[in-house]
Amino acid sequence: MEHSHDPSDEKAIPGQHSMSGHDMSGHNMSEHDMSRHDMSGHTMSGHDAGMQGHHVSMGHAGHDHHAMIADFKRRFYVVLFLTFPILLLSETIQHWIGLHISFPGSSYVLLLLSSVVFLYGGWPFLKGWWEEVKAKNPGMMTLIGFAITVAYIYSVATVFGLEGMDFFWELATLILVMLLGHWIEMKSVAGASRELELLVQLMPSEAHRVMEGGEVMEVKADSLKAGDTILVKPGEKVAADGVIADGDSFLNESMLTGESRPVHKTKGDKVIAGAINGNGVINVSILHGTADSYLSQVIRLVDDAQKAKSKTQLLVDKAAKWLTLVALVTGVVTFVYWWLAGMGLSFAIERMVTVIVICCPHALGLAVPLVVAKSTALSAKSGLLIKNRTAFENSRRITTLVFDKTGTLTVGKFEVVRYQALDNQFSADDIMRLAATVEKGSEHPIATGILQKTKDLRLQPGNPTEVQALTGKGITGIVDGKKIAVVSPQSISGLSLSGISPDKTSLPEIKAGETLVYVLVNDRIAGFISLADQIRPESFDAIKTLHQHQIKTVLLTGDNKIVAEGVAKELGMDSFLAEVLPHEKLEKIKVLQSQGEFVAMTGDGVNDAPALAQADVGIAVGSGSDIAAETAGIVLVNSNPKDIVSLILFGKATYRKMIQNLIWATGYNVIALPLAAGILYKQGIILSPAAGAVLMSLSTVVVAINASLLKVK
Repeated sequence: MEHSHDPSDEKAIPGQHSMSGHDMSGHNMSEHDMSRHDMSGHTMSGHDAGMQGHHVSMGHAGHDHHAMIADFKRRFYVVLFLTFPILLLSETIQHWIGLHISFPGSSYVLLLLSSVVFLYGGWPFLKGWWEEVKAKNPGMMTLIGFAITVAYIYSVATVFGLEGMDFFWELATLILVMLLGHWIEMKSVAGASRELELLVQLMPSEAHRVMEGGEVMEVKADSLKAGDTILVKPGEKVAADGVIADGDSFLNESMLTGESRPVHKTKGDKVIAGAINGNGVINVSILHGTADSYLSQVIRLVDDAQKAKSKTQLLVDKAAKWLTLVALVTGVVTFVYWWLAGMGLSFAIERMVTVIVICCPHALGLAVPLVVAKSTALSAKSGLLIKNRTAFENSRRITTLVFDKTGTLTVGKFEVVRYQALDNQFSADDIMRLAATVEKGSEHPIATGILQKTKDLRLQPGNPTEVQALTGKGITGIVDGKKIAVVSPQSISGLSLSGISPDKTSLPEIKAGETLVYVLVNDRIAGFISLADQIRPESFDAIKTLHQHQIKTVLLTGDNKIVAEGVAKELGMDSFLAEVLPHEKLEKIKVLQSQGEFVAMTGDGVNDAPALAQADVGIAVGSGSDIAAETAGIVLVNSNPKDIVSLILFGKATYRKMIQNLIWATGYNVIALPLAAGILYKQGIILSPAAGAVLMSLSTVVVAINASLLKVK
């Protein structure tokens, strides 16, 4: 059957199946000519790697990432277990808690436990320090590595006779906190490398190849080449780009092309790899292998955009570099000064160690991860999933927000928006019930929309007989002895109802973005039903609020111009771009960025993945595909556009907390560091190593409390 309609009606219905009788030939196929998706102008011939190569490389990268997280987790728990006896055996801690534990060889037990913590727990930082030294780029690892090494060597020296107080407890807690901080950080971006792997999963691994004698053989999808013919059964995915050689069906391409509803395909029409077949059986003549398929090129676009994305230099790295420089220079200068001043080696080392301990990045190591952990938990409760910390921090800088339409600003479902009787013999509910009765056996998107509305209205469809699909027109059947037809406006020429002909103004106007079907009773017009993908009520407030914050809004969609213009105008958006393909979406984002805009992109489909990756901030709505959610840095769980406003405001609040924590984590050094160096020694004021450790611990507590005060506005 066909529901012919205006081309402006194109909207997507993810996951819907088709009915081969619902022919869409009345729908101008030129609007959907798949040559638009033939990316011959964007072949990327330089990329020879096939889908299998992508799968292997991404799987290996994901494995390495998870292995690193597991390694930090394992080291953290081992150090945590060893830290308790180290604390109990440390004289400083015993003095603080008023407890005395001592036995023959206790100092050597303390040394042994601390050595394990230093070598096993501190290994990632020692290794990182060495890598930074080789790269001549000192940073966080240099500071941590230097601090724990000095604390360890000095403490070992005290065990073997050097006068002074050991720092074993400080060493253990420092390494423990550093491991925890890095573990939290790595977990916060744990899924960031899975987007290409998810894209690959959209491609079927096997295909039904039709041999010369007509025999069907199971083959690997990546073995297909141009000229092969494959059989695609109902519900299966198309294995490679090609042209239908036999059969017809509706194909769901919504997650690939942005088309808003399953598109009817018949002999001679192009189909895209990864598209989901409806209820028809089709034979597809392959145009090229999987390595050159449309989806493969989308995969490469995402990969390129990810690699080209600039690596934001985190504030904590900058702070660590300054702290590293200050700690190292001040520590060495302090040691040399007091040694040359004749105060003795022990005193000089003690002053240097105190300076290093004061600069130990306990608080700095938690300044950002604590805020990240807090903001992630809070945002999840508010419908925001933060996957990429940098993207979330950058949300405060957004100047232009680019929206995908289907499923983001709109509901993403083809629904009945209005229905009416045009014959006094029938009520509006009669029209819905009759239409639902003849459509009840169909899985066509129009049928699905009508049946859902009937269910919402609690109407009971009857039992039709003699149901027949009318190619290019609609569907008919007998209900209660009457001939009922649900047909497109183009199919009713010459029909009339009580003297009302289709060319009279009393017939409903076909609005932009709507699909209109007439319900006929005994070949006379009885009423009409109009379906559309409705705009979310929340979208209006979201656009208005964004404008209040001086953020421009742009609609970017694969849908046609009439629908895009109608949605953009109704929402009061600044501009719109229609009929845009995935690689074109990415280019549009680049153009905005070249104009000095800090661009955020929202979307819910695979077709949005490259643009989400290219945008400064990628935001996926939760109702969309997994790939969109994986490619984006932030996911809106509830698919509510108003959450984007909350995201921006919360991003600003989170950034302020990070700045405050970095100040707390390093600011106390302005006072404590000179005192640790002994600047007021002649005045009788000197900061002991223990006092330095207390100050450092206090700054950590302040950072933790400050992070806990973060709230979602």
